[in-house]
Amino acid sequence: MTPEAIAQAADRLDEAERSRRQIGLLSLANPGMTLDEAYAVQDAWVRRKLSAGRRQIGWKIGLTSRAMQDALQIETPDSGVLLDDMAFGDGATVPADRFIQPRIEAEIAFVMSRPLRGPNVSFTDVLNATDFVVPAIEILDTRILRKDPETGTMRNVLDTISDNAANAGIALGGRPMRPDALDLRWAGAIVSRNAVVEETGLGAGVLGHPATGIAWLANRLALYGQGLEAGEVVLSGSFIRPVECPHGTTITADFGPLGTVGLHFA
Repeated sequence: MTPEAIAQAADRLDEAERSRRQIGLLSLANPGMTLDEAYAVQDAWVRRKLSAGRRQIGWKIGLTSRAMQDALQIETPDSGVLLDDMAFGDGATVPADRFIQPRIEAEIAFVMSRPLRGPNVSFTDVLNATDFVVPAIEILDTRILRKDPETGTMRNVLDTISDNAANAGIALGGRPMRPDALDLRWAGAIVSRNAVVEETGLGAGVLGHPATGIAWLANRLALYGQGLEAGEVVLSGSFIRPVECPHGTTITADFGPLGTVGLHFA
């Protein structure tokens, strides 16, 4: 993709988010698109948002489960940027006109106590650089169609990465705990939609341990001269399938000893 094509794709995504009208698959419009180009589109879109006054508060990691990687035929996670206007309080009501097709995932969020930069960041480095972990709900939305209506082609990982890893919102809840206070492989959640259990999962579903994803992110960012900063929130990846959230949906995620977090979609 040329620099002009990357900028145009970022403009189209920005307009799609503001108008709540999805655009076509970028991977279909740009044959031969690469992972680096997809991240370049994401970066151009995020820089546009930052220039408009939004503030980065952290990162998200996606596609960490084997099932999702197999579905998209990839062998690596992806990442996106968290911005300040994506944050919702525990129990908040999400306005009806905020998103296009919202879904949620349950995750463990890491809040960093100090900077963490690759390369060669290890699992132990992540635990040592973490202030606390806390239950989180990630709101997913897609500014790109899930399926091309003419060809039947499905959105792929290049579209997802360009679309800021389908990131749209976060809510933190429960009670903060030190990352070594419990075995995060066994930290799980029971996720209910309108009081009906929809999904359950364990932290081990995230690359074997949620901290593994944080290490992956720090090492990936090092390739671009970036890293994790103190105070940033990092969503380590979902251990459940996405749950659709049409109007009137109330979500409760019970993380056991870590507490609960919930949202209502008006």
